[in-house]
Amino acid sequence: MEIDRSKISPMMQQYFEVKDKYKDCILFFRLGDFYEMFFDDAIVVSKALELNLTGRDCGLDERAPMCGIPYHSADIYIKRLIDMGKKVAVCEQLTDPAETKGIVVRDVIRVVTPGTLTESSMLDDSENNYICSIFYDEESASCAVASADISTGEADLSLFEGKDLEAAVINELSRCKPAEVIFPESFLALKSVADFIKVRLQCAVTLRDNECFSPSERRSCVAEVFGVKSMAELGISEDGADCGALCGLFDYIRDTQKTSVSRFTSVTLLSGDAFMGLDLNARRNLELTETLRNKEKKGSLLWVLDSARTSMGRRMLKNWIEQPLKSPAKIIERLDAVDALYKKSVILADMGDLLDRTYDLERLMTKVMYKSANPRDIKSLSATALQLPLLKKELEKFPDSKLLSRYNANISDLSEIVRLVENAIMDEPPVSVKDGGVIKDGFNQELDELRHIMAHGKEIIDGIEQREREATGIKNLKIGFNRVFGYYLEVTRSYYDLIPEGWIRKQTLTNAERFITEELKNAENAILSAKDKALNLEADIFAEVRDYISTKLAEVQQTATAVAAVDVLCSFAEVSLRNQYVKPDISIDGTVDIKGGRHPVVELMLSDEIFVPNDTYIDTKSNRMSVITGPNMSGKSTYMRQTALIVLMAQIGCFVPADSAKISVVDKIFTRVGASDDLTAGQSTFMVEMSEVADILKNATPNSLVILDEVGRGTSTFDGVSIARAVAEHICTSKKLGCKTLFATHYHELIGLEDELEGVKNYSIAVNKHGGTIRFLRKIVRGGIDESYGVDVAKLAGLPAKVINRAREILEEMESAHKSEKTAAADNSEEQISFGSINREAALEMLERTNISELTDSECRELLKDMAELLK
Repeated sequence: MEIDRSKISPMMQQYFEVKDKYKDCILFFRLGDFYEMFFDDAIVVSKALELNLTGRDCGLDERAPMCGIPYHSADIYIKRLIDMGKKVAVCEQLTDPAETKGIVVRDVIRVVTPGTLTESSMLDDSENNYICSIFYDEESASCAVASADISTGEADLSLFEGKDLEAAVINELSRCKPAEVIFPESFLALKSVADFIKVRLQCAVTLRDNECFSPSERRSCVAEVFGVKSMAELGISEDGADCGALCGLFDYIRDTQKTSVSRFTSVTLLSGDAFMGLDLNARRNLELTETLRNKEKKGSLLWVLDSARTSMGRRMLKNWIEQPLKSPAKIIERLDAVDALYKKSVILADMGDLLDRTYDLERLMTKVMYKSANPRDIKSLSATALQLPLLKKELEKFPDSKLLSRYNANISDLSEIVRLVENAIMDEPPVSVKDGGVIKDGFNQELDELRHIMAHGKEIIDGIEQREREATGIKNLKIGFNRVFGYYLEVTRSYYDLIPEGWIRKQTLTNAERFITEELKNAENAILSAKDKALNLEADIFAEVRDYISTKLAEVQQTATAVAAVDVLCSFAEVSLRNQYVKPDISIDGTVDIKGGRHPVVELMLSDEIFVPNDTYIDTKSNRMSVITGPNMSGKSTYMRQTALIVLMAQIGCFVPADSAKISVVDKIFTRVGASDDLTAGQSTFMVEMSEVADILKNATPNSLVILDEVGRGTSTFDGVSIARAVAEHICTSKKLGCKTLFATHYHELIGLEDELEGVKNYSIAVNKHGGTIRFLRKIVRGGIDESYGVDVAKLAGLPAKVINRAREILEEMESAHKSEKTAAADNSEEQISFGSINREAALEMLERTNISELTDSECRELLKDMAELLK
């Protein structure tokens, strides 16, 4: 919209001076009790938020388009705009309109973006809200990702180098799922990462000037944030990519928050040596924090394990799930802590009650640091601090757990904060300081005096009246009040001769005179100004309380982290008790030996059937690869996923769903499961599958766990078999890879690998077939099967009977033709085949695959009939 600014009013000129600085934002311009938007912003926001579009005289021929919202409900509207991908610049009145001559001074006090939210009303309590800064250094071919949650004060830094740099960056972004990403122009060279952000993350992005990421210009600001003299104290370089990413992050936070970034106390350097490697596909396919189909928490591993009582604990639980440990010693520490809690369930329940009364210390402290905490926030912080001595007392009952003892030592009772807040703040304070009634009586003498004046003003005036009457002898002396003169002494004409010399005449009436005295004037000033003074004094005292709490940031942050960790360990113990999980043994010999393993999610989702547990044994020697055959819907994918989840659960320090488990730590988990086309990225099913397999072969190590489901099925049979076999050979061969692998396939040709490759073992899903129906027994048994049961599965899926019957006819014709070809080939062979021995072997194999205890009497009879037919 073209506007002749020379004609517009002074107020509107002020608006444009501010708007010019924030062209990429919606400007909330404070006018009295409203935030107003004008011109293009007004048109956009009125449509987006369904507000009435009005107009305002601005000096032009036409009125300026305008819409507005009440200032006290701004958060609701800001959140809606942020969810639409907008940025909002909040422009406040910085001077009091009542005391300002001319235009009120206004300026932006904060820019709200998706990654810089701090208000609890705009955030999910159970999730972090990350903003990521990415800096790519072309000279050193290195890239760093600095991530922060402004609402909790957490900051992480990762540095990536080498030819697989882009994949590593993508994995880190998939872990933290940022609400906003910022980067300089050099980042655009990482095309795969840029595409991932655009297609998969779909978060807000901001391109910043290169100087914002310049270590030479910005590292002093970072040093100031963390209170260090050099970057070396933080463990990062002075001018590398890691420093650049951190500089860009805190420069942006400072620009948007319009204040020094004092909320952060430390930065965590994320190392690949500390945590299990989980790429995007593994996180999605294992459904760690959300389901693959509906992106919901219910149905994910997080849903199963989340019995945390605090918001801090729920956020930490999510981070632990996404970052399993690799250090056996640290894993065992967590498991021992969970075991201690597990064995003392009464104490565990008492701790749960205490944690239920614990508020979100991290986000409360953010409000304190940014001076947005209200009286109830401060009271909530104190209420939480009151629980800490009780929690510490409970933790003292676990002296044998080194981890719980360490967390207990890190939890401060915050006694100084409690003492100050409980003495200063009312038990049930109002939300806003401006309404008064926040500070307790007896805390501040001056405030008590002002409140006394406010409550006893009439008594003060009556006392002056009585004293003056007695002192002068004027019996009908009275004190009155009007808006012009304030309080006055009124004397009738008959008592004029008794008027003292010190009285000051203010007004003459027909039959009386009105006077004031120094004492009366002082009392008037005190009474009339007491309320304003009291409100201002309360605000000042509250600010002092809040500022004092801000000096305890490091102490509160350390306490919050320890309380959150205790909450997660308690959650693990509660879930383990409820779901009958067992403590796994952690090993380093490469063996994964699970007895009676169950899928943690599926077993809870089943309502009308019992989950069938299964054993798993894989190692790095003679049992490196399990080739699993069986029909669709029989449970192959569930079995493989449950194995991966049990390993992952053990490495986050949780008990596992099994009768017993020996888990050797794995460095990475890879999955190639499912066949959803990545159409938005322009890739077919087969292309996606091959890309994922290529990533596995490139990045897996001998200590990795690989889950492969139906590799090669997206192309022709011969191509698929060839690729599947080649992949299996590569993974299973010790000299090439030799990692632990579960390989599910429809290609029965792979069954022969057991006899040809060392380390391969065949397994299958037991199926009971009698008559024209099949029953999946969900049991993993030794040995492969060469029957697909595809038509039977199609029948279970509900295909029409005519289609099923026709499919059986075609299948019989094809099988008959295949048998004829084999017979002709056998006749031409010099060796004679004993069909009797083949049938006997088939009967024995049928018997081995069947668990008699799971069959009904009629099914047993059917089985005997089938075996008798084979042995005729």
